[in-house]
Amino acid sequence: MDFKDKVVLITGASSGIGAAAAVQFAKLGAKLALVGRNMENLKETEGKCENAAVDDGSSAPLLLKTDLTDESAVSTIITEVLNKFGQIDVLVNNAGIIESGSIENTSLEQFDRMMNVNVRSVYQLTMLVVPELIKTKGNIVNVSSVCGLRAFPNVLAYNVSKSAIDQFTRCVALELAPKGVRCNSVNPGVVVTNLHKRSGMNDDAYEKFLEHCKTTHALGRAGDAEEVANAICFLASDMATFTTGMNMPVDGGRHAMCPR
Repeated sequence: MDFKDKVVLITGASSGIGAAAAVQFAKLGAKLALVGRNMENLKETEGKCENAAVDDGSSAPLLLKTDLTDESAVSTIITEVLNKFGQIDVLVNNAGIIESGSIENTSLEQFDRMMNVNVRSVYQLTMLVVPELIKTKGNIVNVSSVCGLRAFPNVLAYNVSKSAIDQFTRCVALELAPKGVRCNSVNPGVVVTNLHKRSGMNDDAYEKFLEHCKTTHALGRAGDAEEVANAICFLASDMATFTTGMNMPVDGGRHAMCPR
């Protein structure tokens, strides 16, 4: 997997899976445009990428502090990336949020917030990047979830948003295949990041949640962000040139399990 002279745009790159993907792409020689809401965390990711980069002469990552629900701000991302690098080869739509709630207690405000971040922003950014990907015969990797593939209670709006991303992935893959652009998703199970704590889960609840993952994931544990990052890089690479429209579980076998 070689991304030398390739420009990779990653959203949600300030932490978790997005940050891990940025570091892995840096190891593989990519030029990076990193989008996030927290500039301090983006700079931390930048440092890790620079330490991981094999080519000391490679360009420093472009850091873009952006609220992806702000339409006008999203439109400037493309301009800034092209001004610095002149092209875009890979788009990794990773930014996302999770909140708990069922049909009985998920407000429309919660639903709208989840769909705006997890789906609408992905739609807009992808739409804007596609003309550049057609030029470079590039590709898209969306970060979905096992929640897009299977039903889980008490995360209703999140499940709906990730199912939407899976269908979006398949549809975009079919639409862009004639133009040489691939589109795939990775569908992680529980991965140790700050996602759940940011949703309001305290330390004690989170430890119990991870302990429970030993029984809900076939491999007996939660995943690491690096394991998902490896799958993202594979799908974005020339090792996956005959793969498109794939919703790829990276979930320790959770998608294959049934309660007994």
